[in-house]
Amino acid sequence: MPSHTTDTLSRPLKDLRISVTDRCNFRCPYCMPADAIAHERFLPKDDILTFEEIVRTVRLFVELGVTKLRITGGEPLLRREIETLTERLSRIQGIKDRALTTNGLLLGEKAHALKAAGLNRITVSLDALDDPTFHKMTGRNYPVARVLDGIQKAEDAGLHPVKINTVVQRDVNEHAILDLARRFHGTGHIVRFIEYMDAGSRNRWQPHQVVPAEEILRSIHAEMPLQPTDPNYTGEVARRYSYCDGGGEIGIIASITHPFCGDCTRARLSTDGKIYTCLFSAHGADLKVPLRSGATDDDLRERIQAVWTRRSDRYSELRAQGAPQSMSAPRIEMYKIGG
Repeated sequence: MPSHTTDTLSRPLKDLRISVTDRCNFRCPYCMPADAIAHERFLPKDDILTFEEIVRTVRLFVELGVTKLRITGGEPLLRREIETLTERLSRIQGIKDRALTTNGLLLGEKAHALKAAGLNRITVSLDALDDPTFHKMTGRNYPVARVLDGIQKAEDAGLHPVKINTVVQRDVNEHAILDLARRFHGTGHIVRFIEYMDAGSRNRWQPHQVVPAEEILRSIHAEMPLQPTDPNYTGEVARRYSYCDGGGEIGIIASITHPFCGDCTRARLSTDGKIYTCLFSAHGADLKVPLRSGATDDDLRERIQAVWTRRSDRYSELRAQGAPQSMSAPRIEMYKIGG
């Protein structure tokens, strides 16, 4: 049975997010702005954790209490043979939930294989339904219909319900709030509207660009009445709301206006094998070097445990309190550790 590893604020280690690539076929300005990373050198193959290294590391995290996995990127479907990794992870005893977050561009080609490999759930990032706004939000000119087709293929494969993550940015895609709510009302899929966050250090985030959770909720409720719904589990990041007419639910992730650091149970494993204990971390603890230098499982387990038990992160709460030191420090870019 897994042990229960807790940090300095008594938060248990339950969730692990695994970034399998730092590459992406989109250039979303809030995550991977094209101009800011124009000269970025992405990781060479030898610097990326192998599937064997990922599986070994995940087994150790599970022994320390992790029961939920999420595969992320960059864009994880760009990682060759991602279905193979998914299948190997599905064999690990103790994992109750295996999910993957994708921009959906390649999902139509991969959905059935991912389901067959043991994936339980899929989350698709989709910030607008009209092509002009979609192009602006993704930094590319792919048609939004391709992502919608991927969502349909995921449903057909049995990856249902699909969660749709929508970052809402003032004066860019506010109209998409109602567009997406209408589009997925009654489908069983769950749109989760996300306040625009200051993740990383390159997206030029400003507070006035945030559309607060209350405003998002009011705009939908005025047309399709909503009622609060209890969380599925302790530490769920999205506040849940059900349509009063029985048409399903939405979620709102309010890291800016309603920080949820106090319930955070998530660790992140970067593409190059570092452990990050917060989305807004500046530095990670290296696992790749010991993995490749003959460290035993006991050595690695002790290292992971030491990282988590020292954890005291609560960046969003400090930001909300106006702590300037928390906002001035450099932060790891989101595409290197997943969302």
